[in-house]
Amino acid sequence: MSSSTLTHSAAADLNLAQRLTLAIGAGLVGLLLVYFAGFSPIEALHNAAHDTRHSAAFPCH
Repeated sequence: MSSSTLTHSAAADLNLAQRLTLAIGAGLVGLLLVYFAGFSPIEALHNAAHDTRHSAAFPCH
């Protein structure tokens, strides 16, 4: 393998539409994780999500 192969980024091969699709998809997955953790019946998971939202100044109530 040449050194240019090792330093080549996969992100350079993506066009703007693909990058936006990936960014929106990652954002939605993150929001869903926070949403489901916030309404989780498991108290420890709910409290961890609740404390994380407060530490990030996210209004949750």
